Amino acid sequence: MFIIKHSILKTNVMEKEICTISIASTWLGDEYTFYEDHKIKRVYDNHSLSSNRTEWLEPHQISKHNKDKLIKNCPEEFKEQVMQILDYP
Repeated sequence: MFIIKHSILKTNVMEKEICTISIASTWLGDEYTFYEDHKIKRVYDNHSLSSNRTEWLEPHQISKHNKDKLIKNCPEEFKEQVMQILDYP
């Protein structure tokens, strides 16, 4: 009688990052990272005692004003991809 053992190696594959864009207007951080799977990660500071908070967003959760700032600050080579992810006009 033979016993065959199977071991499954689980790999944590992170989607490829497109770019990170800062829209901070003060000394408080506010950065958005865009991924190829259309995920959006925001890392921001509420105030000096609450820094580097992270949230995952859907495009509809980002205001038109912030979308405008993101597109304005986006490197030209990533602009088309970021506009698609944001569902930007």
